[in-house]
Amino acid sequence: MPLTTALLAASLATTAAPAPAMPEGTVLSARNVPIQTGARREVWIEGLEHPWGLAFLPDGSALVTERPGRLRVIRDGVLQPEPVAGVPEVFAQNQGGLLDVALHPGFAGNRLVYLTYAHGTPEANTMRVARARFTGTALEGLEVIFESNQPKPAAGHFGSRLAFLPDGSLLVSIGDGGNPPTMLDGAFIREKAQDPASHWGKILRLNDDGSAPTDAPFAGGATGVWSIGHRNIQGLAVDAARNAVWATEHGSLGGDELNRVQAGNNHGWPRVSLTRDYVTAEPVGEATRRDGMVDPVLLWDTAVAPSGLAVYAGDAFPDWRGDLFSGSLVSLDVRRIDLDDAGRVQGETALRVGQRVREVEVGPDGFLYVLTDEKAGRVLRFLPATAAATPAAPQAIERARP
Repeated sequence: MPLTTALLAASLATTAAPAPAMPEGTVLSARNVPIQTGARREVWIEGLEHPWGLAFLPDGSALVTERPGRLRVIRDGVLQPEPVAGVPEVFAQNQGGLLDVALHPGFAGNRLVYLTYAHGTPEANTMRVARARFTGTALEGLEVIFESNQPKPAAGHFGSRLAFLPDGSLLVSIGDGGNPPTMLDGAFIREKAQDPASHWGKILRLNDDGSAPTDAPFAGGATGVWSIGHRNIQGLAVDAARNAVWATEHGSLGGDELNRVQAGNNHGWPRVSLTRDYVTAEPVGEATRRDGMVDPVLLWDTAVAPSGLAVYAGDAFPDWRGDLFSGSLVSLDVRRIDLDDAGRVQGETALRVGQRVREVEVGPDGFLYVLTDEKAGRVLRFLPATAAATPAAPQAIERARP
């Protein structure tokens, strides 16, 4: 949507409104979330333009996507000056561009890197997944292994995140294509989220070569459709300890959600929703819950615009193990979502950032790494408050505070 509309929507979403009636089992986020103590933040890398996705390599270096269409390498704590060669051409407009990056589970042997990106023109665009071998400076043998099946107009709501399941199959989130007045097949495009024959508004499960597994849960559905009824998932994480998949997705005016997703789930959008329309401020859905549709685990009724999502499994913060960390594009922080062993939400705290957070990852050192979605984007990291300062950037260290 246009920037002025987005700013208006964010402004309206932060005004006081009656809390919606919660479905049984859904936790309503507090409007004043306490600040997480015991951590400090430092600037690790600067000089990125709207960084979007982050993946750590086995040697401790990292790949970062920039939405305008560049893939960058961080090696020995230094951003390499030359982008990686061989990146596909992307449709970089509004929410489109080069988006997520992930490594094949067998990367150490096959060197395969996966990318999601918007492709096409303002009048007809799709979401693609490509894979290629990473040589250290270039991508070789790039192949498009998936493309959404219905080109759409406008440049909104592509999703998209990648996550590998323990069986080696690949989950891909795809947004619903955009807000009204964007149309497809004579109706608002968001209606496609309820159509298993369309890829918009879905989580897909694909084999690592892009083919569809034989156990797809929706008979006659589009290739790989695994769950339906999503608006715009920008956080996706596999929780191996709980055998769970978590996803965060944007509502429109409030109504952002954390969902626990399983094969065959219908998460309701736009038929069932706890969010409001940008223009009318009226409820979008016909109801707040319905039999056969899955309720969110956690609801932010005041917009936070959740982005990247990670399950903490490191050693640097033992008390955080098993908790979720969700970035925010509106509240400008990272939310620690405290979960019990069964995955029930016990509480929420905030690590203050002060800039739009696009991605959150746990590094091999156990620190929490954060991408800031800015023209002058950065990679920040959170360390234990008692950890020694990093010699390369002592001036950048800031204690986490409101």
